[in-house]
Amino acid sequence: MLGLKRVWAGVLILAALATPSFAEGNLAANATRLPDLMIDSANLTFSETNFELETGKYYRLRIVHDGGEELAVVAPELFRNSWINQVIINDLEITPYGLYSVEFDDEGTIDIWFVPIRPGEYKFWADGYENRGLAGTFVVK
Repeated sequence: MLGLKRVWAGVLILAALATPSFAEGNLAANATRLPDLMIDSANLTFSETNFELETGKYYRLRIVHDGGEELAVVAPELFRNSWINQVIINDLEITPYGLYSVEFDDEGTIDIWFVPIRPGEYKFWADGYENRGLAGTFVVK
């Protein structure tokens, strides 16, 4: 009889582990606004170089370029490990199926709405300027 109870206990545990779990509510609502990433092209600096994020949380990142040097902000590992809901460039919306970087040819604002799905440390930089100070890290826990 004890053996049969163990078998049933094992079956119940496997059934519980096999049951899918679902997130409650709308994951893409009420985004947490991150500090703006301001690009100072005269001094070659970012206003922020470290962002702390959580997996499964919805974020809005605004990147603002002052109009100096033409440059691209690159964060391929973060973008590859996030669900990107939309990108808004000067009030024009884009719904991407993948993202590598965003490029500024002139001054402007780009908003990226995303959910990190995998923890890790993800570097970001301005292509060609990372050794001159335009670099940082997203830490996703």
